[in-house]
Amino acid sequence: MSTIEAIVKATVAKNGSSRENLLPILQEISKEAGFLSEEAMSAVAKALNISRADVYGVATFYSFLDTKPRGLNVIRICKTISCYMHSKDAVVRAIEEKLRIKIGETTPDNKFTLVHTNCIGQCHEGPAMLINDDVYTKLTPEKAISAIEKYI
Repeated sequence: MSTIEAIVKATVAKNGSSRENLLPILQEISKEAGFLSEEAMSAVAKALNISRADVYGVATFYSFLDTKPRGLNVIRICKTISCYMHSKDAVVRAIEEKLRIKIGETTPDNKFTLVHTNCIGQCHEGPAMLINDDVYTKLTPEKAISAIEKYI
């Protein structure tokens, strides 16, 4: 049994094998394994007796479930209109320059991945970003860089 199969088996045993547990199962596997590989999604489909398309559909619908490897620190920049109206693009440019990557890319040392995400519930304090599970709001380019430097 591969490591991923063992993670899936343990996660399904913990959460239950009914279709309604798919999202928490995928969240836990993603956190444990770092992302949801094809192997993991296939194993979940088999364990829950549902189609791979069903699992893939859920895995790709939610922006917090990664279906490819990410860096140690994932920076998620909110892409809603309210963040855009508060100069989100200037924040993104500053981060891209600092890390020398573009949205959707990972640094060569695998320390950071920079991605856009849908609303993170901070529209009243935009622009906003998450670094892993830490929330940063009312960002300026300088505040964003300062936040990132804590993870370097």
